[in-house]
Amino acid sequence: MVIEQDVKLSDGRTLRTYDSGGGAPRGDGLTVFWHHGSPQTGAPLEPLLAAAAARGIRLVTYGRPSYGGSSPLPGRNVASAAADVERIADALGVGSFAVMGASGGGPHALACAALLPDRVTGAVCLAGIAPYTEDFDWYEGMVSPGGLRAAADGREARELYAATDEFDPASFISADFAALEGAWASLGADAVKAGRAGPDGLIDDDIAFATAWGFDLAEVTAPVLLVQGSRDRVVPPAHARAMLAGLARGELWVRPEDGHVSVLDACPVAMDWLVAGAGRRARRGA
Repeated sequence: MVIEQDVKLSDGRTLRTYDSGGGAPRGDGLTVFWHHGSPQTGAPLEPLLAAAAARGIRLVTYGRPSYGGSSPLPGRNVASAAADVERIADALGVGSFAVMGASGGGPHALACAALLPDRVTGAVCLAGIAPYTEDFDWYEGMVSPGGLRAAADGREARELYAATDEFDPASFISADFAALEGAWASLGADAVKAGRAGPDGLIDDDIAFATAWGFDLAEVTAPVLLVQGSRDRVVPPAHARAMLAGLARGELWVRPEDGHVSVLDACPVAMDWLVAGAGRRARRGA
């Protein structure tokens, strides 16, 4: 049973939150916070709910500011997600937890791992974008980097770009379209819903990605699993390699035939990875 609620924050904002645990007590198995892609509403997706239920995982998802009923947070950066998730965890009675994020959710999951080291036990980042750098061509391999390029020039430029922005079908490979027609149809429908609600969340995300994140990957002390499709045309493999180099305890799984959406088929085994890590931690008495 998934419970939807608005968690009220001390600054007057609310965050639309979904809890598959149905108010389960603190410490009842592994809790995983899912960080959605850009754009999404934050509502839980059916494949994630099914995989979590099969593993006894309590899945918590939420809409980032300006997404899916959550209040805006002007000027937010990637690091802002950590404080929001901490407040949600407190409201739901969750102590320690793992984090997962896909695409635009990946950096926000890593923010939690970096800034909540006493609570985050492990992190999974699927097709996640790396911090902006000039050490390599950050845009190379992206079919449609216009939004991020505009975001690097500031909010006004990104808003102007949003007025004419259209999805480029060349961003997806055939495996991505097959995933959206099959197991991940709920993701496609949710992205459309988020898009119809307006561009503010996506604009804020892009600006956050293309500017300083507010933390360094070296601050992440928890184990991190990176999952990357070799044929991803939205976030190219160079981003996963760059993140791996910056993480103290990173592991990279490369899926040669996957693109940006089809790589999500790795979510169940990635959850297994988190469960195994939580088990090892419990046996050590951590």
